[in-house]
Amino acid sequence: MLRVLILGGTGDASALATQAAAIPHVEIITSLAGRTRQPLMPVGNVRIGGFGGETGLVEYLLQMQIDVLIDATHPFAAQISRNAANSATEIGIPYLMLVRPAWEPVRGDNWLEVENIKLAATSLEERAERVFLTVGRQELAAFAHLHHIWFLMRMIDPPTSDAIVPPGEILCDRGPFSLDNEREILHNYKIDTIVSKNSGGDATYPKIIAARELGVKVVMVKRPNIPLGEKVADVNSAIAWLMTKL
Repeated sequence: MLRVLILGGTGDASALATQAAAIPHVEIITSLAGRTRQPLMPVGNVRIGGFGGETGLVEYLLQMQIDVLIDATHPFAAQISRNAANSATEIGIPYLMLVRPAWEPVRGDNWLEVENIKLAATSLEERAERVFLTVGRQELAAFAHLHHIWFLMRMIDPPTSDAIVPPGEILCDRGPFSLDNEREILHNYKIDTIVSKNSGGDATYPKIIAARELGVKVVMVKRPNIPLGEKVADVNSAIAWLMTKL
């Protein structure tokens, strides 16, 4: 039996768990960070919560006798990706990163690409009045000082009662989102700028299409650097890689 740990929390991770669990002689454990209050539970065994850093992850891999580690976390989950790469190297098990391709601007897009959330907030000061903020509830405080801007803030879970948030309205929803839905939001709320992380994938890309169609500006936060190592761009490629480890 090949015991595989998937670091999950994404749609790709859930799809990978479903397909991998159907392979004979493969046991799947998916780890979720626990940041979402009601996560979509993948097929197979699931653990929820952090590991306690790189040391804790190494201990878990050894304790659970994990044979293969696959990092299918969000492209912006930089710390766990670094911990995973280092831990797998330390104990000498195969390690794969499932990294969906980043979005690229195309003709008609009006993007300003920035290196981080702080610069995204700074860029809004002179260029935006009504902003569709789609970077998650943990990043809201970076925009809270922009009192002259109105924000529509979309996230899966609402912020905590003591969270520092910018002025505007909170919209709790979970993707995937349709193009019609995104067009309606941009039109009805009179949005002039979207702030987004470059997550890649199809689930939230319709907002970028809608922005292109309606002439809405986009502030796009670039991805952090990821560790060196084997990488694939889709679930089928990850399954093909996993089959070579049997």
